[in-house]
Amino acid sequence: MPIFTFPDDAEWDEVLRAVTFSVEIGEYKGVVRVPRAVFQRLLPMSPTPERCVEAFHLERARFEQAAERCIRERRLGADGQVELTTADLKP
Repeated sequence: MPIFTFPDDAEWDEVLRAVTFSVEIGEYKGVVRVPRAVFQRLLPMSPTPERCVEAFHLERARFEQAAERCIRERRLGADGQVELTTADLKP
């Protein structure tokens, strides 16, 4: 089984309006994006950038597992990166 590495670099990207974090597996180094719209469904309050990053850290394992599934299933965007949706976060 391949080993996924997730550096501790999650941050808000204002241009993408998403939390982004890195993923590495073997030679592949990519970025995972979690758009603000995902957090609108997960949070009971308005998802400010700060709240989105905080929610990411509180549920970090859940986001990392979803990213692993997307990569294993080769569900990458046209740019080779991962963009998580609300559906990706369902158990």
